[in-house]
Amino acid sequence: MLKKRLIGVITIRHGWSVQSFGYNRYLPLGKPEVLIENLDRWGADEILVQCVDRSKYDLGPDFELLRRIGTLGLSTPLIYAGGIRHATDAVFAVSLGADRVSVDAMLWDSPHMLEILSRELGTQAIIANMPVRQHNHMLYWLNYRFGHERILDASLLSVLPLEWVSEVMLTDWSHEGMAGGYDYQIPLCFPLTDKPLLLFGGLTETTQFQRLLSLTNVVGAGVGNFLCYKEHAIQQIKQNVVGVPMRAAHYAEDKYIL
Repeated sequence: MLKKRLIGVITIRHGWSVQSFGYNRYLPLGKPEVLIENLDRWGADEILVQCVDRSKYDLGPDFELLRRIGTLGLSTPLIYAGGIRHATDAVFAVSLGADRVSVDAMLWDSPHMLEILSRELGTQAIIANMPVRQHNHMLYWLNYRFGHERILDASLLSVLPLEWVSEVMLTDWSHEGMAGGYDYQIPLCFPLTDKPLLLFGGLTETTQFQRLLSLTNVVGAGVGNFLCYKEHAIQQIKQNVVGVPMRAAHYAEDKYIL
């Protein structure tokens, strides 16, 4: 049985942590390092740092941020997303301390690069992030940079080389930032039933985690805004969701956002 994981997601825009609503409205939270250190102490199984403006403005990865994160001495595996254009970007991000990388824009612009990334870093180090919404039992895949969608069906997936990624993150972008908003139909509508899935966007409620993590191919859930307001949220979720292994949390010297 695959281990189920709870992923703390930190959204960064213009170098600052933000609370995100549907990736089109943002509230400032503060320094990314503060949130990252807190998630590390509180027992997240992984931390995903996603810089949502890097690909949109063709800025490349935020290597300076990764250098700062690298000085924190994290014990939690780190996933980096944002601005990765080619294998050189991904390899350098890993050299600065990322354990894995997540790609989104690359799937639209140059999906053939997935094989190159995988050969450089290994398939286990690559995650594909797909912002989607569900309508009439069909998934619509959003290109967030330009605001247009494609139907995400078996025919489209057949030409995307997702065999070179370890997991697919299905982000419910239309409910992102909305408490209890994740659409249960999304993982059920995804055509690749043998691909491990991560879910993100509007996940806050115990019943959501129990229901979604009970699906065989769902191996992890990402939580963003919700964790910023409740110090013990990670442990509460894990305690209430049967079958989710717990990692020890360390609450001493918790930091607050400045």
